[in-house]
Amino acid sequence: MPDHTLHRLWWAACLPLVLTACATQAPPPQVDAPTPTAWQAPLPHQGSVQALGDWWAQWGDPLLVELVQDAQALSPDLAQAQSRIVQARAALTGSRAALTPSVDAQASASRGFNESVRAVASTAQAGLQAQWEIDLWGGNAAAERAASERLQGAQAQWHAARVSVAAEVALQYSSLRTCLQQQAIAEDDERSRAQTARLSQQSERAGFTAPATHALAQASAAEAVVRSAQQRMQCALELKALVALTGRDEATLRTRLAPTPLQPPTDALLRIATLPAQVIAQRPDVYAAEREVAAASADVGQAQAQRYPRLALSGTIGAAQVRTQGLQTDLNTWSLGPLALSLPLLEGGRRAAQEDAARARYDETVALYRARVRLAVSEVEQALVRLDASVGRTASAQAAAEGYRTAFRATEARWRAGLASQLELEDARRTALAADQSLALLAHERAGAWVALYRAAGGGWQAPVAITTAQH
Repeated sequence: MPDHTLHRLWWAACLPLVLTACATQAPPPQVDAPTPTAWQAPLPHQGSVQALGDWWAQWGDPLLVELVQDAQALSPDLAQAQSRIVQARAALTGSRAALTPSVDAQASASRGFNESVRAVASTAQAGLQAQWEIDLWGGNAAAERAASERLQGAQAQWHAARVSVAAEVALQYSSLRTCLQQQAIAEDDERSRAQTARLSQQSERAGFTAPATHALAQASAAEAVVRSAQQRMQCALELKALVALTGRDEATLRTRLAPTPLQPPTDALLRIATLPAQVIAQRPDVYAAEREVAAASADVGQAQAQRYPRLALSGTIGAAQVRTQGLQTDLNTWSLGPLALSLPLLEGGRRAAQEDAARARYDETVALYRARVRLAVSEVEQALVRLDASVGRTASAQAAAEGYRTAFRATEARWRAGLASQLELEDARRTALAADQSLALLAHERAGAWVALYRAAGGGWQAPVAITTAQH
């Protein structure tokens, strides 16, 4: 049969396979994850956009910036994220290697009876063996795309871990500062009640105060001692929790803490984009979920390619030397081939099941991606609501605390003049104390709302490329 006839038969036999290969590379449909067209929560600062990268430095507390850096250097979550980047990079290197030929070197030496020369001889051999699986259906290319997408996702998750650690440290630091502020309030209250008890004791000895009234003053002073001791214990626990996060020396950290409370950032420091989609672009976890969708899509292509014939080409180059009885013989060989074609025939549906599993994993990643987008929008909405509520209550809480303090001072002056009872004094004191503590807690709540908004908005992270709709 003529050679050109053989070539035509060969291409006719391969044509269905080539068409099938083109079908596996068809563009996948888009995955949409709709977001609201506008926020349903009140926006601070008229909804303008501002980068958040240097946000912690703008709080005006250098110690907070140092603690965030220390915690990030020490965090096991960041170490795990960094390890996953290294693993993803190694997987990408391996998948890229599958697209290129592999070459192995071999060498051997022996001495013994050689059948070809029928005598004892020394034989030395060296050679190169190459093998290349031709990526007919794009399976290896799909594996490389999946590894590349997962590497980008791992890098984004590392940024997400940084944002999470920074937010955790800021919340713990704010909690400690608030606790110290409440401790100062409790200690002032303890001194005030102790002074009242001393005056009551003197008045009782002079016969101007009933024993029951003096007993009430003593009980109030004892209650203040208990409250102050409990607050000191709570602050010690908060300090130890911050030490565990940052690895700082406890004694050194205690001396660095100023008695003044942590001040939340001013209104000009954090701005939120008008459209939810713009904020979603700043979420590294959403970006990572999108990359996982793309990787799962490539996994489907790889599993699909495994169901079709595989074509591999091999070749060798070798040199041999035989020495016997003073004579030397050199042999050089090379070969190209065989060109091996393997067709899956009977494998019990294993490859089809692998493709079904890959498609199921893709459907799962799509559902997780859409859920992540909805969660991101919800977290920003909730943070905006909490921030708006805390800011709106601050002025009223400050006015209430100042009014109750004024009322307490007036009641105390009347009590000293004998115009108010001990019960009136203690009631005014409890009200003023509760208002001061509520004001401190509200400041912590507002700082927590800022931190939650920082975290929900992605901490100022930006994707390395423009966010595109995930595909399969």
